[in-house]
Amino acid sequence: MIRDDYLTIGQLAERSGVATSALRFYETKGLIASLRTNGNQRRYLPSMLRRIALIQVAQSVGFTLEEIIHELSGLPMSKTATKRDWDRVARKWQKDLDRKMEKIQSLKDNLSGCIGCGCLSMKKCHLFNPDDELHEQGQKAVHPRYCYQH
Repeated sequence: MIRDDYLTIGQLAERSGVATSALRFYETKGLIASLRTNGNQRRYLPSMLRRIALIQVAQSVGFTLEEIIHELSGLPMSKTATKRDWDRVARKWQKDLDRKMEKIQSLKDNLSGCIGCGCLSMKKCHLFNPDDELHEQGQKAVHPRYCYQH
C-alpha cells in the first residue's frame, strides 16, 4: 500500500536536486527503489532522499558508481537505514577516502616534477608506478635518454 508521504518522481527530483532521468538511472542500477501505483507511476519512500544525497556526495569525492552500488547494496531499501547502517558505510568509506587522499597528496607532491620531466616514465614515475612493478616487467613509457629526471 502506498502511503500519503510517498513522493512522486517529480517531487523526489525537486527535493533532491537530481534530474528525473538520473533518478530512473539510479533505479535501474538498484541504488534507489520505487513502488508502482495502479497507474504504473513511481512512488518513492522519503528515505530515498538520504540515499540520493549519499550517492551525490560519494560521486563528488571520487567514488565510482560501482563502489557506491556495492556499499548501498547492504542498506535496506524498503525502510529508513539505521544509524548503525550508516556508520558501517561511513567506516568503510573513511578507509577508502584515506587511500584516495594519499594518492591525491602523492599526485600533488610529484606533479610538477612529472610535468617538468614530460615522460611519465613507467620505470621511475612515482605516480603511475609507485612500487616499480612495470619496471620489473621490463616496461617503460619512454626511453630513459629522453627523460630529464633519470
